[in-house]
Amino acid sequence: MKNVLKCISLAALIVAVVAVLGACNNQPAPAPAPVEAPVEAEVEVPAEPDPEPEPVEVEEVEAVEEPAPEPEAGFTADDVQIALIAHSPDSILDDGSFNEGAWQGIQLFLSTHGLSGDHAQFFQPHVADDAARIDLIEAAIDGGANVLVLPGFHFESSLYEAQDLFPDTTFILLDASPRRDGVTRVENNVAAIHYAEDQAGFLAGYAAVMEGYRALGFMGGIPVPAVVRFGHGFIQGAEHAAASLGLEAGEVTISYHYLGGFAPDPAHAMAAAAWFADGTQVIFAAAGGAGFNVMSAAEGAGASTIGVDVDQAGLSPSVITSAVKGLDVSVNAMLTAFVEGRFQGGEQLFDASINGVGLPMGSARFENFTTAQYDNVFAQLAGGSVTVSNSLVMDEILPMITLVTVVER
Repeated sequence: MKNVLKCISLAALIVAVVAVLGACNNQPAPAPAPVEAPVEAEVEVPAEPDPEPEPVEVEEVEAVEEPAPEPEAGFTADDVQIALIAHSPDSILDDGSFNEGAWQGIQLFLSTHGLSGDHAQFFQPHVADDAARIDLIEAAIDGGANVLVLPGFHFESSLYEAQDLFPDTTFILLDASPRRDGVTRVENNVAAIHYAEDQAGFLAGYAAVMEGYRALGFMGGIPVPAVVRFGHGFIQGAEHAAASLGLEAGEVTISYHYLGGFAPDPAHAMAAAAWFADGTQVIFAAAGGAGFNVMSAAEGAGASTIGVDVDQAGLSPSVITSAVKGLDVSVNAMLTAFVEGRFQGGEQLFDASINGVGLPMGSARFENFTTAQYDNVFAQLAGGSVTVSNSLVMDEILPMITLVTVVER
């Protein structure tokens, strides 16, 4: 994605990012007991799951041009009260994904500013719908929270409304923008954080081929923009590595498929097992909870996987690396900007140039791909000498691919 978004000031962001470069592998503090919404806020569980968001090109949306809210005079770090809101009753804190990564960023902020754990709480709704999420947002604010962290696209519609209902509250929305009925609108009290998934996927594909894998697979949850960019970047990274190694056309193949959902399902494990039995050596699973099924199948087949969003090496011995988003980096940066009176609403992109994406080499299980090789290609991405298309259209990606054979399944 081209970085044409409205970003926080470079000087301020560099300070925030440098402060957390060493924190990517920190373990989160013990999970607090989640705070639930008041009983009277319960509504019926919908018969069908929440509809998935329509694709939205982040760069086409502009934030409302209003002054960003600033803490009142005399405001200090000790006045910060943070709420991390889950999107459903099944969305736990230690989810190995967005909640956990966001919580790590919160804990880093607290530690850096010498604050106790009492300054942050985790909230879960009774049911998974927008009304329950708005009720929980209100409950957190009534409880004293003045900055809320909302992980994931499930909050697009509820925050579209909540940003107006609670204009004096600061919101940090991860991997999405407030959106309803096809309209995207970001008020000045919302930082809508996006990540360069195309670059993260590129690094994963590059590393896999440099490690020695030749039969690769990509399994996405559903083709929402973030997942598509992961997959398209993965293809481009494999192509770049094949060219760097002087491989012949067709030596590297990528099986490519969307599972149709993010929830764990035995059918996903069966599909992955079939791929491994057919010769696939490593699968990049950008599929949320469904990725656990892929890991299970890989363990049974003695094969490998690549995790997504956060460092998932601890979830399975099959995980050789993970295409991570700087959830902790971005949350800590936004909280720091908030307490220092520099918070800036609008859509903001975290990419390789500010360590917003990457591979956690410290926990990687590579035997051939070296840290020096990774640092070299990462520097090229960060500096712009290597570019990755963030197109959501496969027909625009494939003409650029001459060495890798992509089989859509």
